[in-house]
Formats: sequence, C-alpha cells, structure tokens
Amino acid sequence: MRTLFARVVIALSAMLFCHNANTQSNIEYDIVLTGGRVIDPETKLDAIRNVGITGNRIAQISLEPLKGKETINVSGLVVAPGFIDMHVHGRTNQEQEYEMHDGVTTALELEWGVEYLDKWYASRKGKALINYGASVSWPFERFRAIGEFKKEEDELILSMQNGQSGFENLLNKVKPASNISLSQSQLDKTIENIKQTLSNGGIGIGMPLGYVPGSKPDEVFRMFQLAGSIQALVYTHVREGGFMAVQAVIADAILTNAPLHIVHINSSTLSNIYLGIEMVQAAQQKGYNITTELYPYPAASTLLQSPVFDEGWQKRLGISYEDLMWIATGERLTKETFESYRKAGGIVIIYNMKPEWIQAGIAAKGTIIGSDGMPYAKLGHPRMAGTFSRVLGKYVREEKVIDLSTAIEKMTLLPAQRLEGIAPMMRFKGRIQVGANADITIFNPDTIIDKATFEKGLEFSAGVEYVMVNGIFVLRNGKTVNNIFPGQPVYGKFKK
Repeated sequence: MRTLFARVVIALSAMLFCHNANTQSNIEYDIVLTGGRVIDPETKLDAIRNVGITGNRIAQISLEPLKGKETINVSGLVVAPGFIDMHVHGRTNQEQEYEMHDGVTTALELEWGVEYLDKWYASRKGKALINYGASVSWPFERFRAIGEFKKEEDELILSMQNGQSGFENLLNKVKPASNISLSQSQLDKTIENIKQTLSNGGIGIGMPLGYVPGSKPDEVFRMFQLAGSIQALVYTHVREGGFMAVQAVIADAILTNAPLHIVHINSSTLSNIYLGIEMVQAAQQKGYNITTELYPYPAASTLLQSPVFDEGWQKRLGISYEDLMWIATGERLTKETFESYRKAGGIVIIYNMKPEWIQAGIAAKGTIIGSDGMPYAKLGHPRMAGTFSRVLGKYVREEKVIDLSTAIEKMTLLPAQRLEGIAPMMRFKGRIQVGANADITIFNPDTIIDKATFEKGLEFSAGVEYVMVNGIFVLRNGKTVNNIFPGQPVYGKFKK
C-alpha cells in the first residue's frame, strides 16, 4: 500500500514536469545527465537514459536527447538515487563531507536522536552539505524528566547554542540518568517530553536500550505502547543478550503494534546473525512492521565510558582488552590502559565479528545498509567514510554477494520506504523517477571502493564521481564543491 501511494504521489508531482514527446526538444532543463546507466530500484529500470533536472526535481528520463543549460556526459557511470543513511552520529559538515564522497545525500541520526531537537534543526539550517534529520532521543527525554540534572541540562543547551553539540557530549551528560529507574510521574513526564519533541519534527523515537540499563521492562513497554498508539517508528539498539534481546523487542512491537527498526543486527547478534535476521523476516511475513540494518565491516565502535563496557563486558561480547583499539592513538588496550581511558572517556573500535557474518547479513533479503558512522576522528572506524562504497566495491563487484541493483535498493529505496510512514517527504527520495527529488549519486561501478581503513584511518571513498543534493552538485569529478550548502531538513509527520 505504501509503495502504491508513493507512486501516486510521484505521478501527480510528475504532471508538473512532463510534456509529450513532440515538444520535448523545446524544453531546456537546468541540468541534463547524458548517457548514464540509470538504475531505479522501484520501477526496476536499468538502462541507458538521459535525465533532465529542473530545480530540485527530476523532470525527465528519456531515450531521446535533452537540452540543458548544463549538460554532463556520464557515459560509463551508474546514475542512482542518492544513498540514504539512517544511522549516523556525526552532526557536522566534517562528517557530511566524508558521507557525500561515499554517495550519501541524506544522513539521519535515528538510533540515539538529538537533544533539544528544535534548536538543533535551527542550527543546521542553510549550513548542511546533505539532507539531515534526527529522531527524538528517549535517553535525553527521560534524563530531563528525572529532574535531577539541571546543571547538565544547562551545559547541553550552551553546547547547542555554541554549535558544539555532539553524540559523545550527549552520552556523557545523560549517563548518570541511564542507571535510574523511573517513577510513575517521571515516566509520565518522559512520555509528555517525547510527544512535545515529536511536534518539533522528530523522525520517530530513538531507543538505544543497551545504553540505558536502568530502564525497566515496564518503562520500555510503555514507550512501545506510545509508539504503537501514534504509529511513531522506534529505532532500537537492543540490550546485551544477542538474539534473545532481538526477540524481546520484536515481542514488544508485536504486542503494541509499534513500527520497529532494529539497528546494526550484525553487532547485536554476532554469530547468531542468521537467527536474528530470520526472526525479523518471520515477523515481516506475518505482516508486522519490523525491519533491520547492518554495516559492512567486521568490527564495531562505541564510547569506552558507555554501559556497553560495564562489569562483565568480556563475557557478554566474547572478547578481551586486546580486541579493543583506542582511536586517539591506534593502540590496542591492556587492562591498565582500559581502566585509564575508560575514566577519561573516548571512542574504541571493537574487533568482535567474522567476515562470513557480514556476508550473510548483506545477502539477506530486505536488510538495509546503514553506517552507524561515528563522529570524526582521524583513526576512527572506517564505516563513517566508506560503508556504501564498500558494499558496491567489495560485496557487489569483487565477492558477488549481491547484484548491483539489489545493493542500490538496500541503500536507497528500502530506507526511503522504511521512513515514509513517519517522514512523508521520504516518498520523494530513494528513486530515479520523474517528480522525485534530485538527490542523485553517480559512480563508476568498475572503480568504486572504500579507501578508509582500520590501520590508516579515514579517507574519501574512490569511484563516486558526482553527487547532487536537491538539484545542486556537492561533488563534481570526485571533488568537493566548496561553499555550497543545499542540504535540507527531513522532519517527522508530527511537526507543527
């Protein structure tokens, strides 16, 4: 039903642009892309076409020559919808530049969400390289509801006003509240806070359960009940427990009719990824609105001071100190450095997965690709810079785990469709169709590959030649276009 409705919406929009073939030669488009291999995952178009763009929309897709104010020959390249990343933690243009070199045109912070969401949206207006948006942060809204952290709240507001808000700062400030179980009045206040922030444009509710060990089953169930009652999409990092934790959130979603998206199924289930994905697919087959995602690397990354590394972490994660890399220096940890750095706080890379688990997740029907990209650090996890190019270069071209069209679908149409119910404007993204947003990624299928590595750190991906955001190029001939900020906000349906 959602796909049909999306087609109707795009078709109506297309009427504004379409002309019959007899008058087509008289139309001058703003930009024409000629001779590229156009792949649209929804209509299954995969053919050489010319694409005409007017303003921020795709105005024509044709076998016939098109006239443009600017014409770009993209022969030998793939013309795809701009990649949509539902899972990022970087909030600045420093991260967005790496993302756009990886083909991303829309990057959303949905797992954790953002504090003071209205202020954050305002702070990014007219300054973003690519499209941006965020969910309501459940950890932050419960932190506010507890009412014991006025100093920390004031510090977060000041950081936001100074343009210095960030994922690590948010986690550090709300951490003392993460071990507190809510009273009934605090739970009521949390729900009130969430509803208010949804009205500020939040794209659903970010519920990283694994970072809030103090939350009791009753609180979690009430949050799912709220989401089910208003059909607000929940994004969750499940608790420790692997497939049993996945099973628990699926049960909550089914019982409350809440739409659910489970982030990074690979690092959440590890060797049980096969079972984790099977449970998600079984729920889908029964008609439940449940999806999942993964990133294409066999290592995870998070903050060392987070609850992930509370007592018992070695047994839970199946690793030890030497499996952790401190990104500030690139060193592997020991018991002594672990304790020292945990007190100081910072990001580590966690070597805890096997390549075959990643292959299985990428090959699975219906899984979405999401980077879980961390804030910038020179030796940071390469997924921030290379997720999408790695899928296309390593898993499509080199290892042939999936075909090109399927990979593009997992990066474009599937995330767009996943979000259409909570963010209606996503109906115009993830597609190369007349009337769709001109968010377009053009790449060389023979050379695209991630260049960032665990050993040498972040680097722009290779093979992405052009990236267009809302009809404006942010990348030309593989180079950043300076002083261009066409990124627009993506809001949830409850925005007033």
